[in-house]
Amino acid sequence: MASLLAPARRPRAAGRPRAARWRRHAWSYAFLIPGILLFGGFSLWPLIASWWYAFFDWDGVGAPSNWIGFDNFREVLGSGAFWDAFWHSFLFSFAALVIELPLALVLAILLNNAWLRGRNVYRLALFLPVVTTTAVIGIVFAILLDPIRGVVNTALTDLGLVGSAVNFLGDTTTALPTLIGIDVWKGFGITLIYWLAALQTIPKDIHEAALIDGANSRQSLRFVVLPMLVPLAIVILLLVFQRSLNTFDLVQATTQGGPNYATDVVPTYIYRFAFDPFLQAPRYGFACAAGAVFGLMTLLITLLQAPLLRGRYKAGAT
Repeated sequence: MASLLAPARRPRAAGRPRAARWRRHAWSYAFLIPGILLFGGFSLWPLIASWWYAFFDWDGVGAPSNWIGFDNFREVLGSGAFWDAFWHSFLFSFAALVIELPLALVLAILLNNAWLRGRNVYRLALFLPVVTTTAVIGIVFAILLDPIRGVVNTALTDLGLVGSAVNFLGDTTTALPTLIGIDVWKGFGITLIYWLAALQTIPKDIHEAALIDGANSRQSLRFVVLPMLVPLAIVILLLVFQRSLNTFDLVQATTQGGPNYATDVVPTYIYRFAFDPFLQAPRYGFACAAGAVFGLMTLLITLLQAPLLRGRYKAGAT
C-alpha cells in the first residue's frame, strides 16, 4: 500500500551517470593526454608509416611515389643475407634461454636466502652491467679484446694459454660466440631480478609447512618452489627471448655486423640498408619491409608460445 502511495520517481537520464563520471575523472583523462600523444607520435605512427613505406622504392628523400607493391617483401624473403642475420639473432636468443636463464635461476635461489651475508652487494654487482650503456660496453670490450694491445690477449699470451693473439672480434669463427657471451653477461642482471621477484612471490608459510612435513631444503626446492615458479617462469622466458632477439647496439658498437657479416643480426641488417653512409642511396622502403617481416616473425613466435603459456599457467595454478 505504501508503495502505491509513494510518488513516482522521475526516470534518470541514461547519459547523466556517464557524463558525471567523465566530469569526476576529468583530471585523470587530462593527465593521460600527453602520454597518448607521445605514444601515437613516436610509436604508433612510425609503426604504421613503416608498413606504408615498405610498398615503395624510396630513398627517404621527399614523399614516396614509386609504388612497387610486394617487391620489397619478396626480395627480403629471398635474401640469403636476411636469413643469415635472422639465424644469428636466433642464436643470441637461444644462448640467453639455455645459458642465461637457468644460471640466473640458480644464483637467484642462492641470493634469495636470508642467511647469505652481503647478498645485496652481490645483487648490485650483478645488476651493474644492465644499467651501463650497451654501446659503452661494446667499446670497452673492443678495447679489451684488441689482438695487439688488448688486456685479454696480453694475459693469455703471458700465461702461455695461447701461442699467438686471438682476434676475438675480427675472426669469423670467434666473433659471434664472443658477442653472444658479452650479451649474456650484459643481460644476466635483469634476468636475475626477474627470478628474484618470482621467488619472493612464494609465501614463507609454504616453506615452513614443507619443513614441518619433514622436507629438507632440496626437497622443498624440487617439490614446492620450482612447481610454483612455473607460471612466472614462462613469462620470464618470453621476456628474455624478446629482449635477446632484438640485439642491436652491442653488435653495432663492436663489429657492425662483420667480419664478412659473420655477426650480422636482423636489426643491423635493417640499419645497414636504411642508414649506411657507404650506400649510394639508402633503401628505406626495403629496410621497412625487412623490419615488417622481422616483426611478423617475432609476433608469430610469440603467438606460438601463447598456448604453452596458458597450459603451463593452469598446471602451475592447480
